[in-house]
Amino acid sequence: MATRAFLDVESSLTGRRWIGPDGATERLSEAMEQATTLPRALCNTLVRQGVTPLDAPAHLAPALRDLLPDPAVLRDMGTAGARFVRAVQAREKIAIFADYDVDGGASAALILTWLATFGQQATLYVPDRIKEGYGPNAPAMRDLAANHDLIICVDCGTASNDAIAAAEGADVLVLDHHLGGEILPPAFAIVNPNRQDEDGELGHLCAAGVVFLFLVEANRMLRAHDQNGPNLMGFLDLVALATIADVAPLRGVNRAFVRQGLKIMGQRQRPGLVALCDVAKLDTAPTAYHLGFVLGPRINAGGRIGRADLGARLLSTADHNEASSIAERLDQLNTERREVENAVRDAALEQATQRGLDGPLVWAAGEGWHPGVVGIVASRLKEMANRPSLVIGLDGDEGKGSGRSVSGIDLGAAIQRLTSEGLLLKGGGHKMAAGLSVARDQLEPAMARLGELLAKQGAHNLGPRDLRLDGMLMDTAATVELIEQIEQAGPFGAGAPAPRFAFANQRIRFCKRVGANHLKVSFCDVGTTPIDAISFGAFDGPLGPAIEQHGGMRFHLAGRLEINTWGGRSRVQLRLEDAAPAHNE
Repeated sequence: MATRAFLDVESSLTGRRWIGPDGATERLSEAMEQATTLPRALCNTLVRQGVTPLDAPAHLAPALRDLLPDPAVLRDMGTAGARFVRAVQAREKIAIFADYDVDGGASAALILTWLATFGQQATLYVPDRIKEGYGPNAPAMRDLAANHDLIICVDCGTASNDAIAAAEGADVLVLDHHLGGEILPPAFAIVNPNRQDEDGELGHLCAAGVVFLFLVEANRMLRAHDQNGPNLMGFLDLVALATIADVAPLRGVNRAFVRQGLKIMGQRQRPGLVALCDVAKLDTAPTAYHLGFVLGPRINAGGRIGRADLGARLLSTADHNEASSIAERLDQLNTERREVENAVRDAALEQATQRGLDGPLVWAAGEGWHPGVVGIVASRLKEMANRPSLVIGLDGDEGKGSGRSVSGIDLGAAIQRLTSEGLLLKGGGHKMAAGLSVARDQLEPAMARLGELLAKQGAHNLGPRDLRLDGMLMDTAATVELIEQIEQAGPFGAGAPAPRFAFANQRIRFCKRVGANHLKVSFCDVGTTPIDAISFGAFDGPLGPAIEQHGGMRFHLAGRLEINTWGGRSRVQLRLEDAAPAHNE
């Protein structure tokens, strides 16, 4: 027997069925409320995260010292750390080969910042996305090896066998988190929790998390030589940024990384992040949302449509003037990126819709689509269809694409399988994101085969997402204090979605279109203080027009609670995600 829809919403304005907490969750929440005296809304959130009443205090105040794993549990960590320390003590020439996204830039900046505390520098090399593509390539590695003793590949390298083999005369360390093949490249050491011979316990780390553990190991080795390394707590702003931007699951040590990193970021000590916050007009302490949707896209813009090394340079510079200059340039590039993205998105959506959004794979390919935005557009398609999605830009005889997946479907493994079968020129990634290169004449058979592989994982059974809610709130219960308590269960993001609550039978007091497609709303029940709400992209679908033309109709409203601070005052705000007419009220 199907569970009754929450508030009887079988199909909301966005076409979703609302699902509330089940009976077991309600009982566990009630028991936690009695045992801890915490608010029921917070108890619902904790129960959904699998937290028991006994574990609640530690979960609400996660301590990094309790969650940080021993770096030595990762294969090759001791070998890599010892080689790095030897290079530092001998003042060898070091090069860092980094990926061009936020995770790669932050990983490189971690090592560059660490070296700077010893008065040492390293050569930074970030490949051009269009000319060189992802990861190490043989010409670049050969050139770096000719002038350096040690090359450290961060956020890349695990599948770059030929390129690393070309680095003759230099030792190569790989610090990565992408899926590895059965045969690893001939590097001096490869530290990667997603190597096939690892147990996967730390597979949720992004590359910056791996690099942080590497630096913990380096500091430990220095102490064995009666030397002290820098205080790594001050480096966690970079780890938090990369963890959120790379959509790494917020569990275990990742959660502690982000919690502590946000505190460090709020102290405004790193010139690059200060400059970026200022240029983005961010006038409050950054949150996980800001890392993912305000700062991250700007840092990524350099690798997408500008100079690939801008992100790493911004994050590692100690010069405030240089930081301001780079931040302004990244902000400009991000504006240009949005314009390019919009054009590709419209074309990709039209093509994918014609092909069908109900298969195990949603995909589109187009002539000259910019490689720097295909991943973002794939993410948009994935959100719309709730299916693994892939977008490919064609140029000459080859296409380069990027894909995004949904929970429970391992896209990276499927791409890797396709590569081993010879249908792709190149491919790799992880569960939720992957990239590939494909010959134009193999495009159709490759996509058909990829669809088959994803269907075997259950992708063909996915449909429009239900909207899962953590309960219903009365208007008077939505307070700044409650939101602050709920945020202690965060940060929220990948693997730990922010709690969503419903407000039933609400009267729309005020609504206004903001910008091109956003909606600002004020709502209340009878005799209560109005609550403000914002719905981004509301006019991209039916939500905005329906509320704008409400005609006095009451609605059930659903979304995430947040604190809006303006002019020194803090107020409750609902990030409105969905609504349904309150027909029976």
